[in-house]
Amino acid sequence: MAKHHHQQLPMSKSASQRCNEWVFRDVPSDIIIEVDGGAFSLHKFPLVSRSGRMRKLVAEHREADVSKIELHGLPGGAESFELAAKFCYGINFEITAANVAQLCCVSDYLEMTEEYSKNNLGSRAEEYLDSVVCKNLEMCVVVLQQCENLLPLADELQIVVRCIDAIASKACVEQIASSFSRLEYSSSGRLHMSKQPKCEGDWWIEDISVLRVDLYQRVITAIKCRGVRPESIGASLVNYAEKELIKKSSLWNQPNQAAVDPVSGASSHERLVVETIVSLLPVEKFSVPITFLFGMLRSAVMLDCLVACRLDLERRIGSQLDIATLDDLLIPSFRHAGDTLFDVETVHRILVNFSQMDDSDEDMDEESVFESDSPSSPSQTALFKVSKLVDNYLAEIAPDANLKLNVFVAIAETLPAHARTVHDGLYRAIDIYLKAHQALSEPDKRKLCKLIDFQKLSQEAGVHAAQNERLPVQSIVQVLYYEQLRLRNSLFCSYPDEDPKPIHQSWRINSGARSAAMSPRDNYASLRRENRDLKLELARMRMRLNDLEKDHVYMKRNLDRSSSRKLMSSFSKKIFKLNIFARTPSRGPSSPSKHSPISESKFTERT
Repeated sequence: MAKHHHQQLPMSKSASQRCNEWVFRDVPSDIIIEVDGGAFSLHKFPLVSRSGRMRKLVAEHREADVSKIELHGLPGGAESFELAAKFCYGINFEITAANVAQLCCVSDYLEMTEEYSKNNLGSRAEEYLDSVVCKNLEMCVVVLQQCENLLPLADELQIVVRCIDAIASKACVEQIASSFSRLEYSSSGRLHMSKQPKCEGDWWIEDISVLRVDLYQRVITAIKCRGVRPESIGASLVNYAEKELIKKSSLWNQPNQAAVDPVSGASSHERLVVETIVSLLPVEKFSVPITFLFGMLRSAVMLDCLVACRLDLERRIGSQLDIATLDDLLIPSFRHAGDTLFDVETVHRILVNFSQMDDSDEDMDEESVFESDSPSSPSQTALFKVSKLVDNYLAEIAPDANLKLNVFVAIAETLPAHARTVHDGLYRAIDIYLKAHQALSEPDKRKLCKLIDFQKLSQEAGVHAAQNERLPVQSIVQVLYYEQLRLRNSLFCSYPDEDPKPIHQSWRINSGARSAAMSPRDNYASLRRENRDLKLELARMRMRLNDLEKDHVYMKRNLDRSSSRKLMSSFSKKIFKLNIFARTPSRGPSSPSKHSPISESKFTERT
């Protein structure tokens, strides 16, 4: 009878050839069984004594001396039927993790239950599955591998579910045991948990990586439901992706491949793997490295995966973009030859996702902005890091001849205005773009240079911009103006006792450079205060300009009314009055009301 061992039966010969070695040779066969993969000449009595299905089929062919029965679709084919026939003949063989799934399925198909014989094949296989296999994780994995070719019957018999539950339970128990092993007492006598070595207690990760993607998905889902750490789930996904997409994949093993055929069999499997792994990613941040997310995104773009899959990856990347590098963002474009070298549209969507995270900060009212006293909050630090990353990315893609101006501008404008404390990086990227796209019209150049706040350029960048012939004239004038103000106020700062007002102006003009040492939120608040000061000063200047305009109009009106004759007459009268004054020196000088309009206008102009 069948014994519980762990050594698989050798299968060097075909099942039908091996049948002649153990079947009764001195008794002629009276039934021929045809299955997928071979035919067996056997005897009716041993089969019908344990198999309900064989009993019914033999009864249907009772008239023939030698019955011929076809069992096409038998689970496991000829090898499974050979094991079942051996059991019917009472020949010993070993039940192992490699054949127990086949025995369960073939016994169900042939109806080898307790109803027809005590301790039949079905009950023996079920007992081994529950008492031996489900107690060992490695054996459960082996059984699941065998079930890949036995679906959907293996699912109907709950073989797959029992093995998956056993694996999930084992993984959870290992995590708990690993956590308890890390408990220790500190010097103060308090119980705390020491740092966990990498992948300690996660030895199951390597074991389940051999499963087919559909069964692997069900195992990971069950493990997540048991509360296993997100880091362990992420490590398993990374390990599985490396095996399925890098070591086995034709995408990575054929570097000279010109293009990827998205409808080929290999690409279909890889697309399924990518979409499955993305659907299994934990919701927690940093559960997988961001380089892995970018690698999955490249694969998803290359394989033309579902839009939902790519959008999910872009959203996850956007939520932690501050830890990305320039190499991560340089995603190759896999479209037609006239497209850009890098996939700028994907990067733009990632930046939009990141900017939407900061919308809550932008929408804060003025009071909350001024009350901010947390310059080291993660969102502010992230904005500063991402702004530098975007400027470097723009400089990298700027030489591309196929890069449209509106795309370049859209990427540069994705971040809020207060994200860039210094505009040197943006100026460098725009200068590279102007150098590579010399056919740009003047309006396009002005549109491009409007992105730069020349007040936030460093001294070195300002000197370079003032001599840059690629910039439009308006931009060069702005640079020279700010540089002149900066120089003048630096001189005023050298003598602070002479005039306190230029010191304030110097602080205002150099605020762009000083803001590099401030947080974006505080910088935004200071800019708001500067705005109000500038508006007040502008209002004063307008009032003074209105007064000057009124005086000018009044003077011009008086000059138009006076003719040459009247001028001569008034001139002679004034000469006469001067003579009178000369004769009467006791009178004081003339009052200011006697001054001529021209003198009054000159005084007004001087004031």
